[in-house]
Amino acid sequence: MKPLKLAFWVVIALLALGTAVIVLLAGNARAATNVTSTLPNYFAWNDVIGWLDFYTNDTVVVGGQELSGYASTSIGPISLDCATTPSGNICGSSNYGVCNGPGPHSTDGTCPYGDGGFSTGNELTGYAWNDTFGWISMNCDQRSHGGTDQCGTSDYAVSIDANGDLSGWAWNDAAGWISFNSITSGSPTAYKVTSLWRSTSSVGLVESATIDTRTTAGGTLNSIIWNGSLPNNTCVDFQIATSSNSSGPWNYRGPGGLADAYFGASCAAGFTGGTGCAPVNTPICIDPNLVANSRYLRYRVRMKTNQIQTETPQIEDVILNWSR
Repeated sequence: MKPLKLAFWVVIALLALGTAVIVLLAGNARAATNVTSTLPNYFAWNDVIGWLDFYTNDTVVVGGQELSGYASTSIGPISLDCATTPSGNICGSSNYGVCNGPGPHSTDGTCPYGDGGFSTGNELTGYAWNDTFGWISMNCDQRSHGGTDQCGTSDYAVSIDANGDLSGWAWNDAAGWISFNSITSGSPTAYKVTSLWRSTSSVGLVESATIDTRTTAGGTLNSIIWNGSLPNNTCVDFQIATSSNSSGPWNYRGPGGLADAYFGASCAAGFTGGTGCAPVNTPICIDPNLVANSRYLRYRVRMKTNQIQTETPQIEDVILNWSR
């Protein structure tokens, strides 16, 4: 007799996903500065201008796509985008901005292609502005902002590392080099600009209700298929927990029976399952040794946003295929 194949549809509450999206987008809203208030971790330096203060006026925001606000200096503010200048939004007359990653900046000063520096080696691009000295270039390669690539003769850029520290050099034709970190400049006086922004995914976990295979000897979970949308650079993967008792205990496991591993590899890669991001509408195989001889099971789905936390997976349903 052939094993009976059952498909079980589990609809994940979209309200939970919607809440997660709202929280992520709120993190990119323009608000009070996210530059640290710890001395001397909000200063850059230029030999002509002196100290550039990125904290005190409470406007500078380092985001996943762009920088906004303005720093205070002895020669007046240095504006990082046309939308949040001391005079308000001036993008209608002068469109510019500093992007976290590639440009161009749009007509509202934002950077729709900014990706947290993912495609630029953590480097900023674009231009800041000062009324006294003019344009300040954040990168020797400004082709994505309508400029040219000068890196062959003058290789410089401002970058952000995993700790939120800015480093490297910007350039202004009148004032010269602007240093964002004493380590890269070799200065005996410690300083740097540090933000609270991090280039990292946000992770959400959703656990299913208990699923009864109605087989005392236990069913064998063959695969998982999920339907929904998976934007670029986001990820969905799964863990499984089984029990002979409807109340558990529930110990979630991934490939190799590891508690910190998740199933994501398609069945085409192997029938015992493997790690990776689970493709949409594709069977994801589960190691049968982890789920055999247990009547009850649960799954845990892990959803990761992109690095700048602007895109998140959306799961409409999950299909479990098992035999008994």
